[in-house]
Amino acid sequence: MAERESDDFINTSTSRSDHDSPEDNRKYSHIMQNQKKMIRDDSIYLDSEASPNIPEDSTSRPATAIKTGWLEKTPPQGSIIFQKRWITLDNEYLRYFQNDKDVYSKRMIPIYSIMRVMSVGTQKFEVVTHNRTFLFRAQSDYERNTWVSLLQKTIEEQYGVDRMTSDACGPIYIQGNLELRGIHSKLYMVVCEDKVILYKNTEEHKQGIGITSIQMNLGSVRETDKRAFDLTTPYRVFSFVAETEQMKQAWVEALQHAISSALSSDSVVAKIWSQDSNRLCADCNATHPDWASVNLCVVICSRCAGEHRRLGSSVSKVRSLKMDRNVWTEDLIKVFIMLGNERANLFWAANVPPSEALCPSSSDTDRRAFIFAKYRQGKYRWYHKLFGQQEALNKALCLNVQTDDILETLSLLFCGADVNCHTEHPEFPTPVSLATRYNQTLQVEILKQNQNTDSPGVDVEDFVDANILNDLRLSITHRGHLFKMASTTRPITERKSREGEFSQSLCTLKKGIFSYGNSRSSMPGRQLKVEEIVCLAINPPGTHGFEYTFEIYTEADRLYLFGENDPELVREWIMVIVKSILPRNARDLGRLDFQRIGRLNYKARLSQQSPGVGWFALVGSILHPRLPDHKEEEEDIDLCRLQELSVKQDQGKLLLIDRGRTLLIESQLKLNFLGWAQDIQQASGSWGNTLAQQQLTGTDIPIIVERCIDFITQFGLKSVGIYRKNGVSSKIANLLENFLVDARRIHLREEEHRVDDVAGTLKRFFRNVKEGVFTNQAAPAWLSTIGIKEESQRISHYQSLLSSLPSVNKATLEALIGHLYCIQHFSNVNQMNQHNLAIVFGPTLFQTDGTDSSAGKVIEELIQHYIPIFEVNEEQLQKQLHEVNLIVEIQESLMVETSPEPSSNIICTVYFEDGGQKEELHIKVDASMTAAALTSEVLEQHKIQPQEFDYWCSFENAHFTTVSSCFLSCSLPVL
Repeated sequence: MAERESDDFINTSTSRSDHDSPEDNRKYSHIMQNQKKMIRDDSIYLDSEASPNIPEDSTSRPATAIKTGWLEKTPPQGSIIFQKRWITLDNEYLRYFQNDKDVYSKRMIPIYSIMRVMSVGTQKFEVVTHNRTFLFRAQSDYERNTWVSLLQKTIEEQYGVDRMTSDACGPIYIQGNLELRGIHSKLYMVVCEDKVILYKNTEEHKQGIGITSIQMNLGSVRETDKRAFDLTTPYRVFSFVAETEQMKQAWVEALQHAISSALSSDSVVAKIWSQDSNRLCADCNATHPDWASVNLCVVICSRCAGEHRRLGSSVSKVRSLKMDRNVWTEDLIKVFIMLGNERANLFWAANVPPSEALCPSSSDTDRRAFIFAKYRQGKYRWYHKLFGQQEALNKALCLNVQTDDILETLSLLFCGADVNCHTEHPEFPTPVSLATRYNQTLQVEILKQNQNTDSPGVDVEDFVDANILNDLRLSITHRGHLFKMASTTRPITERKSREGEFSQSLCTLKKGIFSYGNSRSSMPGRQLKVEEIVCLAINPPGTHGFEYTFEIYTEADRLYLFGENDPELVREWIMVIVKSILPRNARDLGRLDFQRIGRLNYKARLSQQSPGVGWFALVGSILHPRLPDHKEEEEDIDLCRLQELSVKQDQGKLLLIDRGRTLLIESQLKLNFLGWAQDIQQASGSWGNTLAQQQLTGTDIPIIVERCIDFITQFGLKSVGIYRKNGVSSKIANLLENFLVDARRIHLREEEHRVDDVAGTLKRFFRNVKEGVFTNQAAPAWLSTIGIKEESQRISHYQSLLSSLPSVNKATLEALIGHLYCIQHFSNVNQMNQHNLAIVFGPTLFQTDGTDSSAGKVIEELIQHYIPIFEVNEEQLQKQLHEVNLIVEIQESLMVETSPEPSSNIICTVYFEDGGQKEELHIKVDASMTAAALTSEVLEQHKIQPQEFDYWCSFENAHFTTVSSCFLSCSLPVL
């Protein structure tokens, strides 16, 4: 018999029911004497303080309730005295609260852990888990029966999708025991993707029976002591104490990560989940999947997403429903809603044997095998009647893209139809152009997502062991003439002429040996083993005397330059060399249109372990990694959207930070590293003069625009004549030039930059940017809109023009107009109302001379009708304006604060770290001391003279400061 238990919490009240028997009443007095002790020994109460300023939709109770209401339940130790509790039931938990106003539950019982629910006597029912029984009592038999029925139905639905796992919160960032101040014993805490779950102890965590969950979308974390930190929500402050200072730091970082995840937009999720079948993973039926393969058209859970990444982006393009907002166009969302996992699986999973089907609790090994078979091999797919008939498949595809049957298109593509086949229509030669002609936008979306992907098929390399695979690579042979320059240990920085620099060589690739020699000599040529080749780079046409050239880098740190004027001959040599050097896990890289490909050492997430060996291909501004020890980190990196790029030339280290992902690339081969570093730096920079060719943020806004807007929002909202007043021309030119060289490295600071100079930089950027924000082609249509008399028609026309802009132009215009909308809210101070802003920005954005007033009128209307034109959520706008007002209030409060007296000093504890050696110092710090001055003083006290390539820094951390060498410690991920 399961133990009957009811874990209630401090400050609970005990009530007697009118239904208690006389025997119950006789026992009442004795029980009351022991009740408080029993509760204190067995429970925790997390009270909450309601805040009047919390939006109604910001509740910390995450799931939609199936039923709520008052029930009575037994307190600890199985006492017969019932306690009144507020109960909620959703599809994940049965929770009970102290009252209906509390946000944090006293206990939550996972639905998957409930074995049965049964009526027991008058108005009572039991909820039985694997090792506990919870007893509840309703106000009537009817109410009791309603609860029992709904619970049983919810349990059946959960078992219907094989939900037998306790991982209900997505990826776990950290978990363990923590002391919660005010509680006598330690709790077990789990930090998930977007929430925190508290358990009484480790055992209850294993059972899945928790105390409460804390949604992190309204949370913030603050370090308060060496081992202590606060998790603050609008409802209460949770004060935790970790065992060590290092553990505290790990907890704080995990909580900050969870907050970031929780704050990511859920709008795409809501739309995708509006199709019911998308609420279950297409592969394992796990609930609430928040990842998708955008080319395979399936919604998947995080565990399956990891296995999809293993397939490579040529098979499955994995994107997050929450974080990759710029990927989710309206048409792509419509594709997923129209298809849904149920219809998509009519194709992908038409022939899945029950014995091979996945469930949420399936092992990683089973999951990997199933997903590989399903999508890489197409083992379970529905075979199209034209399968194997290439010409017929292509013709069927060309006909079908003219209709709205996207499931048929999916079937044709993944049964072998060529997405780039010729349509035999001179004006519309490709399926994409043909679908566009017939206004089939969803067809266009599917076709574009699959333009560089592979159809499912059995690859012999997937079924052979390493020895056989090595034999296959050794069997690659090729022979022909190339022109070659003498190998060198220096980078080639000058153009090499055809005459005198190159000599013709007879080249042979056979049995893993690449040999080359004088074509007129009978002597054997010099040889390179293919495993010695670490990189191959393709030069732009015309770089040297021969039109087409490529470079080979070797383990001896030597560079070999080959060339020919025949593009097909050069291409064949490149392909056979690459195919012979790539390992099994990176073979798909060889099919890309790369400019550089090869192997490098790497560390993912700044791991302290030894570097792994990875393979990389650079295609335009996209870096494709293949990391055998970190498959989950193999998502392609858009170098133009990097958050940070740092190069340490002398140490052969290059650090890339992308959307919270950290990748450290290393090479002891100077030539090889120099080539990679130069190409990656060039690919990550602005590669043209249009908006789309600038360094961009994750939301498709040029970094220069975002940083200028942020700076002016913080320091210039109340600056009189902002944007109308001119800054210093020389400073504007210098700042703009620096932004255009590498915007990522420019950080605007109040003590270094004036508001008017930054405003001038932003205006000059928009005036000079090629094509302008409205584009040369569309600008006349924007300007002519002002002639439409009916206001509603003008707004509708603006919306239509906005939707037709390129994504970067659209995002940039929305960000700028939103900024100007905030500026004019302070026009009573800055004297820049809508009209004045329009006078400045009309000629700037349309790049005119200002003689035509139409440009100004368009900008004025965009500001005036910002909400309807850009479809701005009113609630989000109010939140934005609230934040802007808060910034202004903070700035004003800082301005009126009196400066401390020169003699006012504080004693600052500094933890000095050098090469792993730590020391605690106490230094007198005055109000004017900068971080640089503090660092210099600490180094001077230790008689340390910084060397040329040393990077020392200091950063404040709660109530202490650390001074450290970034290359000798892991305090900061900076090279």
